[in-house]
Amino acid sequence: MSKKKGLSAEEKRTRMMEIFYETKDVFQLKDMEKIAPKEKGITAMSVKEVLQSLVDDGMVDCERIGTSNYYWAFPSKALHARKRKLEVLDSQLSEGNQKYANLQKSIEKAKVGRHETEERTMLAKELSSLRDQREQLKAEVEKYRECDPQVVEEIRQANQVAKEAANRWTGSNEEDLDQRRVGWASLQE
Repeated sequence: MSKKKGLSAEEKRTRMMEIFYETKDVFQLKDMEKIAPKEKGITAMSVKEVLQSLVDDGMVDCERIGTSNYYWAFPSKALHARKRKLEVLDSQLSEGNQKYANLQKSIEKAKVGRHETEERTMLAKELSSLRDQREQLKAEVEKYRECDPQVVEEIRQANQVAKEAANRWTGSNEEDLDQRRVGWASLQE
């Protein structure tokens, strides 16, 4: 008792295209729902879905005439579509080959005068060490950034703004605070 395996979506699409190519006719959906199960083994339930996917991909043409949709696909259209696709791919290939050739020429031009010499190797090492040193100095500057006079001034200004905002919310100002300090000092004496 082996189970009958259903068709994959791609097999259904291929078989449906065979119907169009073999008959070279125009069909309505109800016609396809009758023909596809009998001739190609596509279940009637999936005919509409497969047909719509073929229309979406431009492999089958669909036109609404009155209240009915008519579907057709001719082998010549597929041939022309393949030819256009081939032309596009050929042009992309030639463009890619041209870019490749230009890049190869650029590489060759860049290599001129860049032969590995002892001096070049030494300069490359020096450049590398200077880059490392620069990164270390950047890290050190970042570490001492909080002591920068400009940063300290920015912090002072931010503190002043925060203090003024707190005084607005609490309803006190500098004069009130000075009077409270004087009053507190007199109480302690």
